[in-house]
Amino acid sequence: MLVHTQLWQQAHEDAVAGGVKGLDFGPLLEGQRRYIEQSDLAICHQETPVALPGGPFSAYPSFNVPPQIAAAAKSVGYRACTTASNHTIDQGTEGLVRTLDVLDTAGLEHTGSYRTQAESKGILILQTDAARIAVIEGTYGLNGQVPEQPWQVDMLDAPAMIAKAKEARKLGADIVLGAMHAGDEYASAPNAQQLDVAHALADSGQFTMIYGHHTHSVLPVEKYKGTWIAYGLGNGVTELSPTYVVNNEGLLLRAQFSQDSAGKWTASDVAWAPSVIVSAPYRWCSVAADAPQGVCASPAADADTRLRTKQVVESMGAAQAGARELLVTKER
Repeated sequence: MLVHTQLWQQAHEDAVAGGVKGLDFGPLLEGQRRYIEQSDLAICHQETPVALPGGPFSAYPSFNVPPQIAAAAKSVGYRACTTASNHTIDQGTEGLVRTLDVLDTAGLEHTGSYRTQAESKGILILQTDAARIAVIEGTYGLNGQVPEQPWQVDMLDAPAMIAKAKEARKLGADIVLGAMHAGDEYASAPNAQQLDVAHALADSGQFTMIYGHHTHSVLPVEKYKGTWIAYGLGNGVTELSPTYVVNNEGLLLRAQFSQDSAGKWTASDVAWAPSVIVSAPYRWCSVAADAPQGVCASPAADADTRLRTKQVVESMGAAQAGARELLVTKER
């Protein structure tokens, strides 16, 4: 089993005021544990660069977030993170390197951005008891910024990603995941670039499954010519925005893979858990039908969020193709 979510942590003034020792994001992520603890592999996305432990921290448009988020992600069960995003070089090469160093210290493997050219030529392949899983990522852009070296961040380029996937196969990868950081922010449908790249990756026959992030809103899940594509997982962790109703919504996506008699691996079961970020206390909270953690906001608000998320997720035929809501209390 594999679980994926996106991590997004905005620095808050009260965190700065509270001092370095008070920064503990474990409670923020704790609600995710029950959804990933039975998985063989859990992957997150670290969208923003991290600061020094005591800051200075900054928010939009140039992020610099508390590094303690990495240790919390590792503690709750994540093994690896993708790191290519439109914010990867918000703090220049220094911030890029610091982020990867922090992930290393936390024990999180990573791909998507690199400290050296030699690193950029490598492919992240994660060994599980059943299979070797490769992760290949790319971002649509860097908000107009230019990295010091072109190899520092993987860009969203179908031919380049397919070439990496072929190399991963040669290196023994059984399952290859494509991760796309792309889309129109706060949209409810994938844009032309997402569709074109995802379909090109699937058509290559090199990718077992494709998923995406960036839009800060949930996007549809599609089974395209036998390959599952989750276009946007929304927010795993984010600020509470009063502007966009969809801004707090996210998906935690679980895929189970199986191997046929010819040795080919496919995603045989795809399930998703809808989530929001809520305050008092500030935390990740599932609004799944079984609501194992109890009510997130109010019964009415939870039901509205779950319905809206379900409608978007299933808008490209996911339910008819077999995708379902993950009810964690029934998985044990």
